[in-house]
Parts: sequence; structure tokens; C-alpha cells
Amino acid sequence: MKALITGGRGFVGSYFLNHSTLSMDSCSLRDNPIENIDFTKFDTVIHLAALVHQMKDAPESEYYKINRDLTINVATQAKLAGVKHFIFFSTIKVYGEFTEGNNVITEDSVCDPKDAYGKSKLEAEKLLSNLEDENFTVSIIRIPLVYGPNVKGNLISLVKLVDKFPILPFGNINNKRNLVFVGNLLKYVEQIVLLKQGGVFLICDLTPISTTDLIRKIAKVFNKKRVLLPIPKLIQNLLLRTYPKLGIRLFGDLHLDNSKTRKKLGLDDTFSFEHGIEEMVEFYRSNNNQLTFKFHLVF
Repeated sequence: MKALITGGRGFVGSYFLNHSTLSMDSCSLRDNPIENIDFTKFDTVIHLAALVHQMKDAPESEYYKINRDLTINVATQAKLAGVKHFIFFSTIKVYGEFTEGNNVITEDSVCDPKDAYGKSKLEAEKLLSNLEDENFTVSIIRIPLVYGPNVKGNLISLVKLVDKFPILPFGNINNKRNLVFVGNLLKYVEQIVLLKQGGVFLICDLTPISTTDLIRKIAKVFNKKRVLLPIPKLIQNLLLRTYPKLGIRLFGDLHLDNSKTRKKLGLDDTFSFEHGIEEMVEFYRSNNNQLTFKFHLVF
């Protein structure tokens, strides 16, 4: 059994290639036209290549071109070549941006994406379902923010923020947001490959975390004391009204329950949240001089 990963140069893809117990190879869709890829050597294609959500959005058409059209092209060519299993990495954003009150997102929650990234991923999911038959299994993986060693962008910038500043204004944020450690994500994907399971999978760490608790756990790994000042409710409400996207990401909930996925695959978290944070911080420590500081508060 051998799997081909598209997008293997990214954070998740490179981790899979370096840590998986399965036989995996990768290809770059930037460097290789799809028609030049020999899919006949592979039983499974794990499609990670995507245009991800950015703070400064790319043109909306680009999200559909890459996340929808390219995905369907890859899946079609893989199917024609005899590949039996196509695993598509979608996003939690197909459900929307946040949860309210006691609401929890599950595998069966109604999809309601709000931006081009989420909409393009959902359209790709629907088109992939048309390709599925008894000889071609499609697995849809919906994931929240992924963390771990070699993570890029905002999370590693948050780690640097905690490292450098003894006083931070994040003391009373009691939201609930589920993340997923890249090591746990890999274990779930390996199980999906081994069981040849199709369908929709919601993959996340079991326990949600608040912004405040995340910062505290990062500080604990650093063994540094950090003073977290509370943000007055007036300012929180002002941010939510004036900059709703920023306010939701900073104060809002994104509470997930993937009981159905766990039962279907017979898995629970292999690694603890603390273990994942330790790996992320240790990567930061070993690469400190190579990292630039850029923080957008998009947790």
C-alpha cells in the first residue's frame, strides 16, 4: 500500500512524510502538470495542496481555481489511473466561522461557509462525491487549526509573543476552541487509509482550549511567568462591532464534537495537548533565529 501526497512541502504534508508508518511519496502540483504524474504507482492520494485562508485574501477566483477545480482534476486523473482511495483535506470553515452558546459542531452539522475559502472547499467536497463509486472511495477530512513542530504563521508568532513579552492582554478570554495536533491528525489519516474508510471525518483534539489557557500552557513549557491582563468587556464588545472577524477569532467559540469520527475509526487522541504544545515550543527554540515576528490574532 502506497500513498501519494500533494502539498508535501507544507507544514502538514512534510510532517506526514517524516513521521508516517505508511509508505508515502509526494509531488508538487506547482512543478508538475497533473497529466505528467504517474498515479498508477499509488493506491491512495492524500490531497493537501490548497490555497488557504489568508488575512489579506487572494482574489476569490483563485480559491475556486485551486481548492475546487484543481482538486477535481487531480481526483479525476487519479481515478482514471486506477487509484482506489482519494483523501481530501477540507476545513472546519465549511460549517461557518464560530459556534454560539451551547452549540457544538459535529460531522452532521449544517454547512454554512462564509468566505471563498470555505465555499470553495465545500464545492470541492460536493463534486468529489459525484466521482465516488465501488472502485473509488472518497474521504473528506474537515479540520480546525493545526499545531505542532514546524507550524508556520500565526501560531508560531503567538509562541514568540509569549516568549518575548512578560505582560500580555489576554487574561480573561474564556472561549472554547478545538484545535488538532498534527501528530494526532496523522494517526487518524493512517487509520482511514488502512481501513479504506470513506465519508466525512471531523478530526480535532478531544478537549477545547481557550485563548487564555493556550497562552498559559505555552508559558509553562517556556517555564516563564507571564502576567495576563484582562480585556475589559467594553473593549471586547467594541472589537466585535468594529472588527468582527478579529473579535470572533480572539473571543469567539469554535466548539467541536467528533464522537462519530472517533467511533467509526476506533481512535482517540494518541498525543496529549501538552505534548503537542511542547513539540511546537521546542521547534521554536531550535529555530528561534530563523523566525520573523508577525502576529494577526487569528487563533
